[in-house]
Amino acid sequence: MTPNPPAENPGSRWSDLSRPPLNAAALRRGLTGADSMWTSLEVLERTGSTNTDLAARAREGSAREGAVLVAEEQTAGRGRLERGWSAPARSGVFVSVLVVPPVPQERWGWVPLIAGVATASALARAAGVDTKLKWPNDILVDVEGEERKTGGILAERTDVAPGAASAEVGSGSGSGSGGAGIVLGIGLNVSLRASELPVPAAGSLLLAGATGTDRDPLLRAVLRSFEDWYGRWVAADGDPLASGVLEAYAAGCATLGREVRAELPGGEELTGEAVAVDSDGRLVIGTDAGVQRPVAAGDIVHLRGHGGARS
Repeated sequence: MTPNPPAENPGSRWSDLSRPPLNAAALRRGLTGADSMWTSLEVLERTGSTNTDLAARAREGSAREGAVLVAEEQTAGRGRLERGWSAPARSGVFVSVLVVPPVPQERWGWVPLIAGVATASALARAAGVDTKLKWPNDILVDVEGEERKTGGILAERTDVAPGAASAEVGSGSGSGSGGAGIVLGIGLNVSLRASELPVPAAGSLLLAGATGTDRDPLLRAVLRSFEDWYGRWVAADGDPLASGVLEAYAAGCATLGREVRAELPGGEELTGEAVAVDSDGRLVIGTDAGVQRPVAAGDIVHLRGHGGARS
């Protein structure tokens, strides 16, 4: 069914009837509570960046672990490698959460990959679309036979004011009590039409044939899925093997087995086959010289054969 066209008054809260606002009260009732890791949930009408806002709140002590901050519209959203992330108001899910993992800090790099597994699996169930992961944590969907990015995840370490972490977390493995935490941002294109895509390689759940684009159940599904996977990982003291996170990530990663080009910090490029994700979450690339090299950071380009199209 073709989405309703925008109404004449673009400033109205109901200017696009196919994009109703989130129901903040219902989301709070469904997600926060004594049995949930989510301690608060706030929906902002408009902001620059939910990650920036939540990190500031964590530093000043007005947000505690488990806080969820959602925006109907972001004007200065950021993705990996300082790329911008923009979308029309109420066309996507723009959410940040604050976590203080009670595991050794050298394992904290798994948090955005956990979010990737959680988000991809949640969307597959709640939206009925085939989702894949592009290393490290881009969410891909199929749009007319092409892989398109419909979501991204950005994890940023932040200082956390005393008392913002729970007592249970603060007593874990010597990591949660050090005054540091992670603000994890998830951005998803939900109802963007083809004419609204920021770049040709982008996609949306709508364009991928989603069974529904109601953002309330999608947001609930993503946050509940993250709580489940994060809980498994914490219970295993951050071990990606024992928690099943590494196996799940590898199973859903479209990068593995592909010819890729890694554009590394400093301008270096590395081309080869993506053969594995190691226990540190690094992408292992096998080169033509027979060397397997782990990559911890960089931009990965999927190649359709050498010199193929970028994805």
